[in-house]
Amino acid sequence: QVQLVESGGGLVQPGGSLRLSCSASGSIASINTMGWYRQAPGKERELVAAISSGTYTKYADSLKGRFLISSDNAKNTVYLQMNSLKPEDTAVYYCNAVGVWVRGTVNNYWGQGTQVTVSS
Repeated sequence: QVQLVESGGGLVQPGGSLRLSCSASGSIASINTMGWYRQAPGKERELVAAISSGTYTKYADSLKGRFLISSDNAKNTVYLQMNSLKPEDTAVYYCNAVGVWVRGTVNNYWGQGTQVTVSS
């Protein structure tokens, strides 16, 4: 059983920073890609950033320069450093793991989500 556990969400003032963490647990042999998505009220879930093989990154165009994704492959953990936060960044942030190999099978997984609220 694979679980993704997120942490680091909360309330922050505009212009502030937050760092999200997501750790994957279970009998994991390897993970191809880990990333973050977000969903604001009344909107569809959208990609924030993703990282593959600990090296190749992809960002939503609107977030480049403010958000930074990184990973610790040995710990199956992905981080999202969010800077210069704006009220429109308010959303539930979900961790995603794609290509998770466990005992010869591969699946994709989602975390339960962590709330990020940017407000004064």
